[in-house]
Amino acid sequence: MDRKSSIQMLSEMKLFASFTAAEQRFIRRSLDVGMNRGDANSWARGPEELQAIESQGRRYRSLDLIRDCIPDDIDPDGTECFIAPLINIAASDLAEGKLGDFEAFQFLYERLLGSGVRPWLISVFCAAAALPCVHPEQRKQLLQSIPVQSVVATGWSIRAPIFIPEWVEKVPEAVS
Repeated sequence: MDRKSSIQMLSEMKLFASFTAAEQRFIRRSLDVGMNRGDANSWARGPEELQAIESQGRRYRSLDLIRDCIPDDIDPDGTECFIAPLINIAASDLAEGKLGDFEAFQFLYERLLGSGVRPWLISVFCAAAALPCVHPEQRKQLLQSIPVQSVVATGWSIRAPIFIPEWVEKVPEAVS
């Protein structure tokens, strides 16, 4: 790995470390579901969470189709096949209440869909957060979390994310 990639990975790891424990857990779980890594149902701590994971798995089945529809340019005419399904998935993820801000949302969705989705993430996030399935207090918090620099960006990086967090089993502490 070259120096630039190492710096990027460390930056992404630092960003991930800044998320709450609930956000980190939800991101790792969602990546397991979305990337078909291992048994995503093993994340369930009870029947309610198992049901949420299974529902998320059904929604995430369309990620490959969405990924294939992401336009190469910013022309809104090419968005019909991916914007509405992506807003639906994002709204369900936000309604779970585990992603507390735009940065955590962006971190997850760039890894689920690739860097080509970056120009569309603000729009998707705003639309999903504004839907009635998101609690009004949470909606307010989510929409206020959007950084101004993201809203007024004139361009987006095409650099692919490097750090993809995974579940790490706790290692028992050695007693000396």
